Amino acid sequence: MALAESSPSPYSAQRNGELEQLRLRLGERSLASHIGGSFKRRMRAMREIDDEFEVKLGRIGNRRARKATSYLRRVRQEAAKAGAGVRTASSFSGGRIGRGRAQGAVLVGRGRNPGQRRVVIKARIVRIKSGDLGAVRAHLRYVQRDGVTREAEPGELYDASNDRADGKSFAERSTGDRHQFRFIVAPEDSSELADMKPFVRDLMRQMEQDLDTRLDWVAADHFNTGHPHTHVVLRGKDGEGNDLVIARDYIAHGLRSRAAELITRELGPETEFEVARKLQQEITAERLTRLDRSILRDAAEGALELGALSGREPAWQTARIGRLRALARMGLAEEAEPGRWRIDPELEPKLRRMGERGDIIKTMHREMAAAGVSRAAGDYAIFDPERHGQHLVGRVVGEGFADELTERRYVVIDGVDGRTHYAELGILRANEEPPVRNTILELRSRVAEPRAIDRTIAEIAARHGGIYSDRLHREFAPQASGEFVRTHVRRLEAMRREGMVSRLADGGWSVGRDYLDRALRYEQLQQSRAPVRIAVLSWQRLEDLPQALGATWLDRKLVGKEPNELASTGFGAAVETALRARRQWLIEQGLAREEGGQMRFARNMLETLKTRELTRTAAEISARTGLEHVDAKTGDKIEGVYRRMLTLNSGRFAVIERSHEFVLVPWRPVLERVRGQLVTGQIGGEGISWSIGMKRGLGL
Repeated sequence: MALAESSPSPYSAQRNGELEQLRLRLGERSLASHIGGSFKRRMRAMREIDDEFEVKLGRIGNRRARKATSYLRRVRQEAAKAGAGVRTASSFSGGRIGRGRAQGAVLVGRGRNPGQRRVVIKARIVRIKSGDLGAVRAHLRYVQRDGVTREAEPGELYDASNDRADGKSFAERSTGDRHQFRFIVAPEDSSELADMKPFVRDLMRQMEQDLDTRLDWVAADHFNTGHPHTHVVLRGKDGEGNDLVIARDYIAHGLRSRAAELITRELGPETEFEVARKLQQEITAERLTRLDRSILRDAAEGALELGALSGREPAWQTARIGRLRALARMGLAEEAEPGRWRIDPELEPKLRRMGERGDIIKTMHREMAAAGVSRAAGDYAIFDPERHGQHLVGRVVGEGFADELTERRYVVIDGVDGRTHYAELGILRANEEPPVRNTILELRSRVAEPRAIDRTIAEIAARHGGIYSDRLHREFAPQASGEFVRTHVRRLEAMRREGMVSRLADGGWSVGRDYLDRALRYEQLQQSRAPVRIAVLSWQRLEDLPQALGATWLDRKLVGKEPNELASTGFGAAVETALRARRQWLIEQGLAREEGGQMRFARNMLETLKTRELTRTAAEISARTGLEHVDAKTGDKIEGVYRRMLTLNSGRFAVIERSHEFVLVPWRPVLERVRGQLVTGQIGGEGISWSIGMKRGLGL
């Protein structure tokens, strides 16, 4: 920007410095490429602004004099307008402004140098709710989970200067952060590094230089997959305590380019032999590869002319021809005539699905081998939650993360139908436990539709201008129990956390006249996060159930009316054997008899078995603690300190202690948040409505 050549005032010199800083932050090359022909017009507009803000003395409080203090803000506004028509960005994308913009723009245009090694970097920006560090702590626990080191031990956090960083201290420093950055850094040749820590530290130091600020981060190296990688957690604050905003170009391209430079410097450039070996592996790969992307770039309207391409390296051209022939065998390409190929218009999505399926099959092989179970490849299946009415029962043989960045989980089930199933569970809630090996689960596809309680809420709200309350509900249905009404309130509380309804000052709810549409959107949101509903049928191994005291899954299956649907092979055959042994045990206990080739079970058999197990468990607790056990009945009020959870054959139970006695009641996950604290509850027909201290009821 041109300024007056006469002796500049101190204020003009200051403006020169400010404009120079602004020019560096925006990146002149990137700015010019984005705004094109409008660049000169914007410069003229900025010069006019410059003229407007000549320093003029005046009275204190003179508005024209005060305009000078907002000079830099106005310049930034004009610069933002210059790029406003180019792209839009979310709050955290850094699309228009952010640290590292100029460096990101330069690195994007630089491209990949010959011999440079590749690095895959996945990035995610996570918003942190005000004062809620639960998600931060949960992610730190995840990256330190068991079995991720070379020795299959828990992961260790480290930072810029310590090989053992304090995760608790990092979480406490994150208090008040608006957001957090999470990266997965995976060099293609990471297996050749003896230690990932020096590489990661060099990368983060380079990032500090590019962003011109000190960064607060921790990392953990994982070796539990075929490609060693590192999880980096970066606070959303810069060195001065302000919100850290990183330019989108730098996150998407700049960081990866820096990592590629560092790994190439560490291991040396790729040799011709390495390049040829990697290309050879891609020729027959059943997934999307670099060769496929190159083919798609050069194909015009689904057709590729090999003779029209020039300037390609012979090895690359040979590999592309080999890839085309491999695609032809997969039915994804066809040689219409010599040198002319027709490409499947769905090539990319089909190859992506093939790659995902291949990864799933490898995961199932690995999990089944670790469990010591042998199955034919034809017995593998993928649970599809989008198919209405999908239902699966079986034993957990493996579990893990389908996507480590978003923490979406998977489970491998040895089903009662004799097949092995892979199911993606989605993201577990904070109070949900991951599946445990050898437990028996039931999976059902989640259907996105309003529930019966939603229709009741909508009907009540329609009569009262979009307002719902427990008082209005009791007027609508006087016979409804308090617990039944509280289930509707809990539903609204869950929707309030997603911003779909609001609570009124008098305790009522503003749900709107379109409540059923809101309920449908809420269910669709839950379905996207967790497409499968999980129910634990047995916490114990199948082998322990035939002789177990208590109401087991086998007992519920014996007295149930649903068909067995048990295969004659695999886990289905094992369940049939266990059922026969359980029938014999029940006969010995006097709880069943055989008449005319059919089994007759005692009335209230399940309740009898449950009572026997609770009586024995209560006696053991009394002997150990000296406390007296008290039975809990419908209508009783429970008050005491929640001590712990017990996993029994009949289910999970909570131990609630009073001064000289205790009670055993059905356990719910929400109680774990208040372990060791006072709780009160009312036993109703549908369950227990809990209250904690003076807070609102946690009705369960």
